[in-house]
Amino acid sequence: MALNSVKDTSPTNSPAGSLADSLTTDVLVVGSGPTGLTLACDLARRGVRALVVERADTLFPGSRGKGIQPRTQEVFDDLGVIEAAEAAGGGYPVGMIWRDGERQGEHRMSDETEPTRDAPYNRPLMLPQWRTQEILYARLKELGGDDILFGAGLTDLAQDEEGVTARLADGRTVRAAYAVAADGGRSTVRAALGIGMTGETVDPHPILVADVRIPCLDRDNWHMFPPAEEGAGFLAICPLAGTPDFQLTAQFTDGTEPDTSLEGVRKVVAARTHLTGDEVTEVRWASDFRPRAAMADRFREGRVFLAGDAAHVHSPAGGQGLNTSVQDAYNLGWKLGAVLRGGAPAALLDTYEAERLPNAAQMLGLSTRIHRGEERRGGATRQLGLGYRDSSLAVETRAELPEEALRAGDRAPDGPCGEGRLFDAFRGPHFTLLAVDTDAELPPLDKELVHVHRIGAYAPYGKGLFLVRPDGYVGWAGEDARGAKDARGAKDARDARGLTEYFGLFNSGS
Repeated sequence: MALNSVKDTSPTNSPAGSLADSLTTDVLVVGSGPTGLTLACDLARRGVRALVVERADTLFPGSRGKGIQPRTQEVFDDLGVIEAAEAAGGGYPVGMIWRDGERQGEHRMSDETEPTRDAPYNRPLMLPQWRTQEILYARLKELGGDDILFGAGLTDLAQDEEGVTARLADGRTVRAAYAVAADGGRSTVRAALGIGMTGETVDPHPILVADVRIPCLDRDNWHMFPPAEEGAGFLAICPLAGTPDFQLTAQFTDGTEPDTSLEGVRKVVAARTHLTGDEVTEVRWASDFRPRAAMADRFREGRVFLAGDAAHVHSPAGGQGLNTSVQDAYNLGWKLGAVLRGGAPAALLDTYEAERLPNAAQMLGLSTRIHRGEERRGGATRQLGLGYRDSSLAVETRAELPEEALRAGDRAPDGPCGEGRLFDAFRGPHFTLLAVDTDAELPPLDKELVHVHRIGAYAPYGKGLFLVRPDGYVGWAGEDARGAKDARGAKDARDARGLTEYFGLFNSGS
């Protein structure tokens, strides 16, 4: 079914009353958070029109998900927003423990690491969520993507063999080939599909989170105020990089509900810190929640996909929620692009849930353990070790590899490539074929689909041919383009495929 861009129907930045009653697009994205905007950007650079609809009147105004992990920074590098993110954000300050108005000593939240050639982004970047969204929104406009429809809540969703029809709160309808629910933990789309969430309460006590102004407080540390007595709640005040604001978090264990008003915030600050209430001059945003860990029973229903918090809800501990959500969008974007613009079979979309659900479950468990103090923030929180080795798209044709060897399904490391680096070669919507320390002959390849680079010996890769997917993971690896020399030694028939056969996975005629 050929679908037109919403821009071909009417301008999306016009007043709602002047818009046509029916809009058409390729992909309907419900929700303008980091998940929805990442997906819209990725689709826009592939020539796929995505209409983002948002129930609220503006982008989310709070700092909530402020930690951008190294793997997400690599995604932002690929999408062309890492420089803006680094300019707007900053590093995490060292924690400072306070008691009775006195500094008790420093507390480091995570282990320090240094950048390497294969992993240039080594530390979390602090960037308030509202700023992350602004950066992604600006990038979407640069890529020529459709504007966001604000104040456009979804009231109904139906699908058939050819597409999805959604009804908005103002009575308009949207027709799309596919829809993606990126509308948060209380997803309207997930509820409409009847997909359940399975999970648990991580902490029964409510937590207040607020963006505040405290001009008298220094910004050199993440200020931590442990409970004054056993069973009481904690309070922490973290300076938000690139802003004059602090993010305040406070746990309530006494049975009271958090008061998100200015007076309520002042009261809890005065009660638990050496600061007076009046020294909190402004509350710019505030909310409260109970930490919960839950995951959708499935990430797809027909032509509708769940991504981000609509698919999995994390405790904020360890900073995994937003980052796992961005990875969802990054995984789904290139696959939707391949199906809608590249002629790939629709079955490729089956790999979204197969790849993302296990990873989301892994990160969900990690954030829960960190919240409960069962695990320290370490290498796993950076998400550089996640991969898709068990995916049907991971074809490893080499045998008897050492344990530490890079395999199909693993994240493709950075490194030198000509006068630049491998991440420069990967950047964009294409596949990249790396010939590492080999003169192996290559089959004819579509030069637009696959960019070929030959590099010398480089330890993180070893030796051979490595086909890097558009999302930066190795899809196929072999000593040469023929695949396994002895199919009987392959793990299964899939792993005996040569490079040309592998590309059959992305050809609807195969």
